[in-house]
Amino acid sequence: MKLPDQKGRFGLYGGRYVPETLMPALAELEKTYLSAQRDAKFKKSLLGYFKDFSGRPTPLYFAERLTKKLGGARIYLKREDLCHTGAHKINNTIGQGLLTQRMGKKRVIAETGAGQHGVATAAVAAALGLDCEIYMGTEDMERQALNVYRMRLMGAKVTPVDAGSRTLKDAINEALRDWTTNVRTTHYILGSVLGPHPYPMMIRDFQSVIGREARRQILKAARRLPDYLIACVGGGSNAIGLFHPFIGDSRVKMIGVEAGGLGIQSGKHAARFADGSVGVLHGTMTYLLQDEDGQIRLTHSVSAGLDYAAVGPEHSYYRDLKRVEYTSATDEEALDAFDLLSREEGIMPALETAHAIAYVTKLAPRLKRSEIVVVNLSGRGDKDIQHVAKIRGTKA
Repeated sequence: MKLPDQKGRFGLYGGRYVPETLMPALAELEKTYLSAQRDAKFKKSLLGYFKDFSGRPTPLYFAERLTKKLGGARIYLKREDLCHTGAHKINNTIGQGLLTQRMGKKRVIAETGAGQHGVATAAVAAALGLDCEIYMGTEDMERQALNVYRMRLMGAKVTPVDAGSRTLKDAINEALRDWTTNVRTTHYILGSVLGPHPYPMMIRDFQSVIGREARRQILKAARRLPDYLIACVGGGSNAIGLFHPFIGDSRVKMIGVEAGGLGIQSGKHAARFADGSVGVLHGTMTYLLQDEDGQIRLTHSVSAGLDYAAVGPEHSYYRDLKRVEYTSATDEEALDAFDLLSREEGIMPALETAHAIAYVTKLAPRLKRSEIVVVNLSGRGDKDIQHVAKIRGTKA
């Protein structure tokens, strides 16, 4: 069965829950994307930018020292941190930037939490000659000051959002308001597999280059498929990008790691599957953190990119099917994993990615030496150094 269906649904989840003023823009985007999928010139241009601008394919790296340190399974890292701008986000922004040109629009807007999507959008906008405005919560701007400077350096206007929790949810709210007002001239480059159809489908497809490459690479390196795929899950684009090309391989287990914050019992976390329920947020039906009255609960994570109240609808679908297992890692576990990978492999993971590494430190020692784990190293940790130093009470 092809997912999503024609209404943009993954079973119960997905769909379009937006103001009437946005429906024509979503219909235009869907039509443009489906047309581009069939266009050999678009595909050639997309692959060209992937190769020459972003630096694909990214390596699949055998983490030999981490493997020895933990014992058990062999650990491979899919090095999305080596993409231009430092994370997997560039895969999606290149695709949507080219679609913006195809629609004849001259301005793009985006939301950002960790800043990596904002930086990737700013980079692509500069490369394609598009006007660019990024909405970012003031809490996240403080945590990710380096990325704010990078966005502005590439010509983007960074607009602070001081409403609500001053994080990713509120940045999306402001971006949607802008898009509603300027829909004829502006395309909204949403950053994850969230929002109304066709965004979850389209962004998944752009990010699936991760899994397609990883599949070829592990078959070459190990002559078989991995036993486990592991990725952090905020909105979930890096995870679905790795998982999707393996969905039909029933022997490959998949694990998504959410932000456990200060612990599930504390209520200060962003683990939607651990403590959430089905509802609608930002145009899609999915699992989210809400109270008994349907009001969105405040979230918490040491990583700005995982600090969001909802998860992509396709993840909700696979969770219900039990095709993908979802768990969480706490702030402290992620910080320990940040240190561990830096020390053992000379690779600083983004704090988001460190949640996935944290789970690997628990899983790998329980597995046989013959088993293989592939982790999506979705971003690099340069952006987080000052934030981690501040938490640790030291100077960066």
